[in-house]
Amino acid sequence: LQHVSPAYPPLARSIGAQGVVIIEATIDARGEVVAARVLRSVPMLDEAALDAVRQWRYAPARLNGEAVAVLVTVTVQ
Repeated sequence: LQHVSPAYPPLARSIGAQGVVIIEATIDARGEVVAARVLRSVPMLDEAALDAVRQWRYAPARLNGEAVAVLVTVTVQ
């Protein structure tokens, strides 16, 4: 429902750092990210990726018609 792009850290931009950060996120029954942790790191980009993912919003997952929390893996470039 809401996707926020990460802000490219100025130091990382100045040295040309790039890559993929893989994050495991817990989405609650309201579709909000309540926890996130880095599974695959690009040290200069991790915090920006986490900050962005924590702002994302999802449609609630449903099990037997009821909203439930889920664990997802997301890739941030």
